[in-house]
Amino acid sequence: MPRIVKHTATGPIKIDPANWPRDAEGNLKSIFVCACGLSAKFPFCDGAHKGCVSEDPAEVYVYEAGERRKVDGEGGTEGQGTEGQSERRSPTT
Repeated sequence: MPRIVKHTATGPIKIDPANWPRDAEGNLKSIFVCACGLSAKFPFCDGAHKGCVSEDPAEVYVYEAGERRKVDGEGGTEGQGTEGQSERRSPTT
């Protein structure tokens, strides 16, 4: 289930441990870094990966403006979505 993700940053993103969330006792809480490339809060996970669950491992996808499209073998997109219609993705579902 590969996907094409467009990144526009030209430098690193600093993740400063001093700003990490802490529990009531002051212990550092876990943070989750985005691995799917779709998070609106990149580099942090916002749950957008849940929209990738139904991806076919044998296909390549591109996500633009909240829509998922399959990429055909020549680098273009096939129609609209995987069932012939656009598929909307919500970052919180």
